[in-house]
Amino acid sequence: MPKPDRKTLFRLSLTGIICLVALLLGHALWQHYMHTPWTRDGRVKADVINVAPDVSGIVTKVLIRDNQLVKKGDVLFVIDPQRYALALQQADAMLASRKSDSSQRQHEAQRREQLNLQVISEETRESSRAQATSANALYLQALGARDTAKLNLERTEVKAPADGYIGNLNVHVGDYATSGRAVLAIIDTSSFRVDGYFEETQIPLFREGDPVSIRLMSGGRELAGHVESISRGITDRDNATGQELLANINPTFSWVRLAQRIPVRIHIDEIPEDMVLAAGMTATVVVHPEERPATKKAESK
Repeated sequence: MPKPDRKTLFRLSLTGIICLVALLLGHALWQHYMHTPWTRDGRVKADVINVAPDVSGIVTKVLIRDNQLVKKGDVLFVIDPQRYALALQQADAMLASRKSDSSQRQHEAQRREQLNLQVISEETRESSRAQATSANALYLQALGARDTAKLNLERTEVKAPADGYIGNLNVHVGDYATSGRAVLAIIDTSSFRVDGYFEETQIPLFREGDPVSIRLMSGGRELAGHVESISRGITDRDNATGQELLANINPTFSWVRLAQRIPVRIHIDEIPEDMVLAAGMTATVVVHPEERPATKKAESK
């Protein structure tokens, strides 16, 4: 039997090495995809505050523009304050009148309490006390009306409830703003987070507090975060409530069952100042349970 030449041995060896590398690479990829919790289905989220005026009136000033960064307490727009200033004047006048009447009634009641029963009857005393109590109640009512009028005047300046970016600005000078009707939104800058939708088979692989790396589809530097919470329920699309509040069970069953995706809330540890982060962006989220602090690993065991 002739011995294989060097070229044949080289080819056989090269083929064996390639097969071994392919097996090792396939095993590594299998371990990565099956035993590493990660998902490309991540979304940047943020709290959106719908800003609506507390009082109605004509808008006289708009001090912001769309997509502008504002601080908590900044005046966004102003509603015509004249009507509310006049209402405050009327409330002040009514309060002064009620205060004077209450003081007079209190003084009369005290003076009649000091008189002898031979001079004044007990019934008159009781009537005087009742009038003083009623006058004091009217004074307190006028005080509340004055405070309400003052508050309404202050609320003609609509201020930012939190730090954030203006979105969907829909108010202009001359518009009539209606109380309770939102005219703009503020995206709270302190509430940016990532919601990652992990397959249910990956949920047992990590815990709350595990470190996370976040890569935005838009590119840029990688963000660091940690698992803040794991959702405890999703909608069952196959079992909707039917008539008479009975379960409407799907009569067909597919043998190919896809893993459900569970929302996982990811806290972003730090957002670079030069990074443009917008709610709705897509991100890839990778959890690193192997980097879990030793104390947390001991607790999980």
